[in-house]
Amino acid sequence: MEKSLTRPNPNEHGKPEIDPLGVYEGERNENGERHGNGKTLLSNGDMYVGQYRNGFRHGKGIYVFKNGARYNGDWRDGQKYGQGIFWYPDGTRYEGEWRRDAKHGFGIYYYVNNDIYEGSWKDDLRHGIGAYLYADTETKFMGTWMEDCMQGPGQLIHARYHFHGFWKLNLPYGRGCFTFENVCMQHGHYIHVRDPMFDGSTLINTDKIMVEENDNDDKTLKESSPKMGFLPIWRARCITPYNPELLPPEAEPLREEVSTDSSINKDEGDVWSKIEGSSDYPEEDYREEHYQEKASFRDDSL
Repeated sequence: MEKSLTRPNPNEHGKPEIDPLGVYEGERNENGERHGNGKTLLSNGDMYVGQYRNGFRHGKGIYVFKNGARYNGDWRDGQKYGQGIFWYPDGTRYEGEWRRDAKHGFGIYYYVNNDIYEGSWKDDLRHGIGAYLYADTETKFMGTWMEDCMQGPGQLIHARYHFHGFWKLNLPYGRGCFTFENVCMQHGHYIHVRDPMFDGSTLINTDKIMVEENDNDDKTLKESSPKMGFLPIWRARCITPYNPELLPPEAEPLREEVSTDSSINKDEGDVWSKIEGSSDYPEEDYREEHYQEKASFRDDSL
């Protein structure tokens, strides 16, 4: 905010006035406050050109930072508020809604690697319904985000198949299904296992989700997530003809008062009960401990 604590003396010759808030050139109100259209060169090298109201940036304006970043959009009481575009020094940019200087509402973020996120934001974090496009593979995630992480119902869209399921801290987790060109469906579940290659010091790219298949119908993500040190492993269960009634629930706008875990468990059960023979498939079978116990038993029997 640029409002001065002392009342400036208007320069009767119309020359720029120098004060601790920078060099200002423009209109003022009867109280001597910046009001209307004006231009300010701040002492730190930043510059603002646009509208003021009662000493604050208010209305339409462009703020150019010394480091090359700039914002062009709406202001309210000295803060970014409304619609605006922000260009960052690294070449990324955000186009969308702002509230109290933070990305908030609907917006699109263009990353330096050409990835794109389009969806809801809350307090500068991806939060709500959103879609993330991976430019290098043209794969798209569409689903629920919570505090900048994929969390809850969603789907991963590839060129010839989709995965429908649930996410936990950026990793698919629990029951889900792969659909292949609306012909058939492979049902199963994801478990999280410890990554033997993770030593606690490796920095992991949290935005990449790439499916790698092997000969055993297992699918592994090639890169990990904020749940560092874990990898999601797909366990196939059965194949059925395509039936949209067997798809997991689609993502819905967040209701902050409802916990994600409770909604996921309820929705999974509703879908899985429609698949024939689900009663012989215990809930604990898709937890990591279940598979670790099986592996330990096989090792002891050798």
